[in-house]
Amino acid sequence: MANKNEMVNDTAGREIITQRLLNAPQELVFEAFTRPEHIAKWWGPNGFTLTTKEMNVKPGSMWRFIMHGPDGRDYPNKITYLEVDKPARLVYKHAGDGDGNITGASFDVEVTFEAQGNKTNLTMHMVFESVTERDRVVREYGALEGALQTINRLEEELVKMQAVNELVITREFNAPRELVFKMWTEAKHLANWWGPKGFEPIVKKLEFKPGGEFEYGMKDTNGHEMWGKFIYRDIVEPEKIVYVNCFCDEDGNTIRSPFLPNWPLEILNTVTFEFVGGKTKLTIAARPINAPEEEMEIFRTNMAGMQQGFGSIFEKLDEYLATIKQ
Repeated sequence: MANKNEMVNDTAGREIITQRLLNAPQELVFEAFTRPEHIAKWWGPNGFTLTTKEMNVKPGSMWRFIMHGPDGRDYPNKITYLEVDKPARLVYKHAGDGDGNITGASFDVEVTFEAQGNKTNLTMHMVFESVTERDRVVREYGALEGALQTINRLEEELVKMQAVNELVITREFNAPRELVFKMWTEAKHLANWWGPKGFEPIVKKLEFKPGGEFEYGMKDTNGHEMWGKFIYRDIVEPEKIVYVNCFCDEDGNTIRSPFLPNWPLEILNTVTFEFVGGKTKLTIAARPINAPEEEMEIFRTNMAGMQQGFGSIFEKLDEYLATIKQ
C-alpha cells in the first residue's frame, strides 16, 4: 500500500492512484463522498470552494457542481455514477457540466472504501483515455498535488464530522482489563448488568464474533419489553469491541426507536479497554451512521440523556464486578 503522500502510477501510464488510510469508519468516509453538505467542505485542492447544482448518488444519476478557483474562475463539472455499492465502492465518469461544456478532462474513477477495524483504507483510481491526456492534466491542472491536497482536506473534515456527531464516555473500573472485557463477551455476565437500572436484561442470542449478533431485551417493572441488538464489526481481545447498535423487534428485525421516530437506525460504537494504574479505563465512542441530518440533530440534542443512560449501565457493571471473585 502506498504511504500517506505517495502517488502510484500504473505502468500503462494512463492512471493516477491515490491511497490513504483514514482514521474514520467506512460508513463515515462513504458519507463524506456522497452527501452534498459534507463534500462541499473538502472536495478540491487548497483554496477551492464548491457549489452543488444537483447530486443523486445512484447508478445512472449524476452530481453536477461548480468548482470556484482561488483566481476567481469557475470550473463546471459533471460526475455520472455507474456503480454504487454502499459503503464499499463508487464507480463514476467525470466529464463536463452536463450542458456541453467540457472542463478540465474526461476520465473514469473507481473509489473503494475498505474497512480496517474502525479505520478506512481509501483508494481512488483514475483512468484517462491516453497517456497524453493523463500527462496534460498533470501538467496543466496539477492533478498529482491537487489529489493529495484534496485527501488532506478530507482528513480534516472527517475529524470535524466525528467531533460534532460523536458521544464519548469514559469510566474506570477497579478490575483487571481481561475481566472487564469478559463482561462484554459472555451471556451469563451480560444478563446481570446490560441495560439501565430498573430494567431486567434478557439475553436472547449472543454470537461474539465479527459479523455475529447480540440480541437482547430489557423489561421494566411493569413487564413492558423493548428489544435491541449489536452487530459486531471488529473484536481485538482484550482491547477493543466495535459494533453497530439498533432497536429491533423480538424476532431481531431492525425497527425505529419506540420513543423517538427520527432516532438514527444505526449507531456505531467503539469500546476500548486500557489497564492504567491497576484499574481498567473503559471508553465508549458512539455516533450514528447512514443517518440524514435531521436524525443527526436528534442524536446531538439527546447526548446528555445518553450520558445518563450509560452512567446507569456502568453503575450496574461496577456493582456486578464487585461480586466476581478475582
